[in-house]
Amino acid sequence: MKTDIEIANSVKLKPIEEVAQELNIDASRLYRYGNHIAKVERKDGGKGKVVLVTAINPTAAGEGKTTVSIGLADAMRLEKKKVALALREPSLGPVFGMKGGATGGGMVQIAPMEDINLHFTGDMHAITAANNLLSAMIDNHIYWGNALRIKTVEWRRCQDVNDRALRSIVSGLGYCTREDGFDITAASEIMATLCLSKDEKDLKERLGRIVIGKTYDGENVTAKDLKAHEAMAILLKDAIKPNLVQTLAGTPAFVHGGPFANIAHGCNSVIATETAKYYGDYVVTEAGFGADLGAEKFLDIKCRTADIKPSAVVIVATVRALKCAGGKKKDFSERDDKALENGLPNLQKHIENITGVFNMPCVVAINRFASDSDDEIKFVEKACGKYGVKAVCCTAHGDGGEGARSLAKEVIKLCEKESELKFTYELNDAIDGKIEKIAKRIYGADGVKFEPKAKKAIDELTAKGYGNLPVCVAKTQYSLSDNAALVGRPKGFTVTVRDIRLRAGAGFLVALAGDILLMPGLGRVPNAENMTIENGIIKGLF
Repeated sequence: MKTDIEIANSVKLKPIEEVAQELNIDASRLYRYGNHIAKVERKDGGKGKVVLVTAINPTAAGEGKTTVSIGLADAMRLEKKKVALALREPSLGPVFGMKGGATGGGMVQIAPMEDINLHFTGDMHAITAANNLLSAMIDNHIYWGNALRIKTVEWRRCQDVNDRALRSIVSGLGYCTREDGFDITAASEIMATLCLSKDEKDLKERLGRIVIGKTYDGENVTAKDLKAHEAMAILLKDAIKPNLVQTLAGTPAFVHGGPFANIAHGCNSVIATETAKYYGDYVVTEAGFGADLGAEKFLDIKCRTADIKPSAVVIVATVRALKCAGGKKKDFSERDDKALENGLPNLQKHIENITGVFNMPCVVAINRFASDSDDEIKFVEKACGKYGVKAVCCTAHGDGGEGARSLAKEVIKLCEKESELKFTYELNDAIDGKIEKIAKRIYGADGVKFEPKAKKAIDELTAKGYGNLPVCVAKTQYSLSDNAALVGRPKGFTVTVRDIRLRAGAGFLVALAGDILLMPGLGRVPNAENMTIENGIIKGLF
């Protein structure tokens, strides 16, 4: 059986000009990075219908959300629809860590997969450079006399590789010694700021609003105070342009921005989504991890920021993952009806959130594996019927777009229905009230415990006028709760929030729940150990 990278390398890709022409993008508007990648000019004001793809809570068995997203777009193209994908860029952290490539799988991939998974067009590096330029300018300002009277520095450096040794460091030995640390680039405020910016002017204004620390009088110090925002915007002048690539079937795909969903807001850039809406009649986009994370943040944060409303939502589930959610620890391909039944409440909760809390039309995509029996598929389909939504079997991984034709037809039907997006909370709710509504309504928690540091932060943020910002909860992706061990649909739990951090540039607050970390570490055997390159041919990148 061929690996993903072998399948990708066996397909002859279209020149990027042909891909652009399918969306009526003139070749003169392309900024080419070789034959199969280009940046395009930003567009907005489009009328394309947005389809959001999300999933149940991820498990060791996998769900295939990106695979289904790509397969759905390919299938909608087979249905003669003018469609474009809008996906996130992979981070080098997971690529060399435990996940490997993040460009889909089997017959449904975005390509060229090696380039997209590695340096791509350099967006990640530009974001890293802009972040660390600000760090350098902070320390330089202090070195030359500290005219702004900076007392505490809250800004952290970043890089796009997992490295637990950099979580906590001491920097500035000899002149500005302080505790410091690195976050992964995908979790950085620059990433979130770029992804939520509407255009170059908005980006520069947001960069200027970034709070880097406090003065001796307790006042905020911003990047604009340091006169750093213009230089940061210069470093991001190309990174802000969306990237255009293609699926193995030739469907256009805008791949731009890559914030994680467990520690950031988990959606591709507003600019890419708007550009896709301008050029396509349908836009298939995905939000990271389960609907409790990516979809909640897409709907409560991104949709508010950009005035975007999806026309339909797809929840991806697999029989294997449902068994895992039901308590099965291994051998997920084995028949285990009890575990499958026990795992269904997790899917049910995500359906309730999408249809009940957000008031969005929804379909469940059962991403089928070869080991799944017809009886297991029918069992899940019947359960979804009881939950009030339709479930459609999807075999896109092996069959390409043809394997998602039924899903595409159902999504097209849903897109014709009128719906009014509702939010989990109101922006004028108190900060703790917003978090409590997310915890109770989306996670199913009994309540929220705010540790002293979080309580102090809430008081300070409210006093300084940041109380009306949306909230991005950073928590484990493996559970509806903040405890990764509580799989399925846990009951009787409380979410613990240990701190609240301001992301003034991005325009939201980050609530740190549980023991979530902003800089991941490598596993005992990182995927990097299994990679090889010989004569330019890469192996091990899935």
